[in-house]
Amino acid sequence: MTGLAVVIPAGLTIYILFFIIDMMDNLLRIIPNSFQPDRMLLLHIPGLGVIVTVLLIFVCGLVTTSYLGNRLVGFGERIVGKIPVVRSIYQAIKRISESLFMDKAQSFKKVVIVEYPRRGVYSIGLITSTPNDEIQKSLGEKCRCVGVYIPCALTPTTGVFVMIPGDELIEVGMSVEEAFTLIISAGIVTPRERLPSGNLKPVTLTDHRSRPQDDHVGRSSNVMNHEKERII
Repeated sequence: MTGLAVVIPAGLTIYILFFIIDMMDNLLRIIPNSFQPDRMLLLHIPGLGVIVTVLLIFVCGLVTTSYLGNRLVGFGERIVGKIPVVRSIYQAIKRISESLFMDKAQSFKKVVIVEYPRRGVYSIGLITSTPNDEIQKSLGEKCRCVGVYIPCALTPTTGVFVMIPGDELIEVGMSVEEAFTLIISAGIVTPRERLPSGNLKPVTLTDHRSRPQDDHVGRSSNVMNHEKERII
């Protein structure tokens, strides 16, 4: 059992790395046979596809940031926008890519606990965005709703998207990687403890959801009591 605990993570990691490298090496097949790196170098270099892919992405980024490259990209997008089925797929993938790689918002950067699928049952979720004013008005909630993605256990690439009032979210200190590890392992691998040590009392779930106005009233009462003691 100890050997399996060591071999399985290492073996799966190596297998996934080789799979990605082999997939990128297959991209070199689009090059004509006479210009294949294996023919020109007279030997096969594993991982050469990774280097070529990274260089290609880097060059595309440099070209796109230039004036001429930006015009070419815009011209290509206008052509794609005239194709019915391809247009929908391309625009959806483009918006997702821009949100993940170019947006500076807090998408998928904050882990929360939500009551889902019913009251009293809690799930781990990731904050994605804040719905626009039209959706907020249609929902009619007093507190602005927040978009939350709730991944499925074992297969976090699938899940549900829900919109929940912000005051019903419970923020936690775990990172996104720890949250995905918890979900993929179905709760077997738990994140490291962040509870206060010593005589400090751990914060309960009800403390997380205490209303801000109650905290304000409590602080105001303490200030008034201290002021009375000072005057006396």
